Amino acid sequence: MSLAPRLLGLAFAAADSLVELDARGVVRFALGAGPTSSMPVASWVGHSLADLLTPDTAAQLRDTLSKLQPGQRSSSLHIEIDCGHGVIRQAHLHAFKLPELAPAVSCSLTYITHKANAGAAALPEGIADAQELMGELRQRLANHSADELKTMSLSFVDVGGMENVSSDKQASIYSGLYSVLRSISLGGECAGRISGSRYAVVSQTNNGRDIEAELKAVGTMEGVPLSASAQQTPIGTDAAAALRAMRFAIEACLREDIDNPATGFAEMLERTLKDAERFRNTVRDRNFSLHYQPIVDLKTRAVHHFEALSRFPNSTGPGPAIKMAEELALIEAFDLSVAEMAVRKLRAPGSGLLKFAINVSGASLSNDAYVTALLAMTASTPEVRKRLLVEVTETAALAEIASANRRLSGLRDVGIKICIDDFGVGSASFDYLRGLNADIVKIDGSLIRDIVSEPRIRTLISHVVELGRSLGLETVGEMVETEDQAKALQELGVDYAQGWLFGRAEPEPRTQIGPSIVRARRRGATESWG
Repeated sequence: MSLAPRLLGLAFAAADSLVELDARGVVRFALGAGPTSSMPVASWVGHSLADLLTPDTAAQLRDTLSKLQPGQRSSSLHIEIDCGHGVIRQAHLHAFKLPELAPAVSCSLTYITHKANAGAAALPEGIADAQELMGELRQRLANHSADELKTMSLSFVDVGGMENVSSDKQASIYSGLYSVLRSISLGGECAGRISGSRYAVVSQTNNGRDIEAELKAVGTMEGVPLSASAQQTPIGTDAAAALRAMRFAIEACLREDIDNPATGFAEMLERTLKDAERFRNTVRDRNFSLHYQPIVDLKTRAVHHFEALSRFPNSTGPGPAIKMAEELALIEAFDLSVAEMAVRKLRAPGSGLLKFAINVSGASLSNDAYVTALLAMTASTPEVRKRLLVEVTETAALAEIASANRRLSGLRDVGIKICIDDFGVGSASFDYLRGLNADIVKIDGSLIRDIVSEPRIRTLISHVVELGRSLGLETVGEMVETEDQAKALQELGVDYAQGWLFGRAEPEPRTQIGPSIVRARRRGATESWG
């Protein structure tokens, strides 16, 4: 499963560590800090989270996960992580089952202390965690008009010096910090602890308060020097977009090593909001183009069809923009724009021999809108449908495969082919193969890269081909760059290949690849997938 919907789910629970569990409680994705320097959180992937805990808290976790329903957030769960060598790290865990990701569960872990230091004062109650803050903001911001939202800002606050505070003073200082943050926040309830010493506050932009000075004063009253930095970023006029951007920015800051978290977050949030608006305008104005990369028949080396790939102005590649679009719920409009441009090209005079593959994100198949629009734009030219292939990407995984299959079946019923893209590397690949009625499966290029040197990869691909044949599927190998790779694929029975060996994506479809040429037909002839 990719970062796209995953980050939306995990950002509800942003803390020191973010993990995603599959239906069996096994960690399949992890970000953030580990409980100790010798136990990075990435090492948990592939292991049952419960197996990493002490027996008592493992039982509590299993019980919590078994009762969690889609759309439900768990209460705070105290867990103890067995880090080995007699070290036990305590943490608070929150779990959230985003309906679009179910049965996967997104979890946040906020580390407390090592068990050996359990006598230290626990953090007092009185301020929301990241998960609770996001929930509060969703409710509050939804009730404000665009004009009211213009007057609000989000401040990302970093407090330093607490690591030097003695345990007998921690409770009173934390209480003072929380009191200041709550009093500044919108309605007294829009402040939260993101992770460690990082806090987020939503407030009126011009409230006359100096967050940094007031937080430092809390330490001064106790004779403790604290540092504080805060950076304010306007929320804008679209509450939903702002919330998604906040999650995106939090995740980006947790992934990146930034010197100043407060400034880094604010800059990331502001850049995200600007990038989102720029992307909306780009899609609205169709200020991007399609380039066409050939996919050839390995037996004849003739062009079979082209993949339509988006290209943005002043960009090295579409990947970052598309990833952002999926995370900020902008992808559906983009996918439809790509389809519209490809269909227009297929309708153009002299294009009767062309066949195109277009990508669709799993996020765009969460409702009927994409399929309904694609059927509508091809209704007047049914012959175009027979020259169109929709590639389902795993960049944003399908939430409900059965529902997506019903929608995709509506396309197949009118002659539009379906392809499962990037097969073999994503965690949902076999779920897609099992649940989607497809025509073609595209083998991910990361496997093709080592096909010549790695016997195990050849064996794996041969099984994919055999499985595809048993299901009536044709196969495509991606990222083919050498003749040896092409020959290896052909020997294994792969039907088609795509890669720089045969041609890069170009502004116009080029049907001539080396000595192979698509044979000309009489004017008006139509090439189908048959």
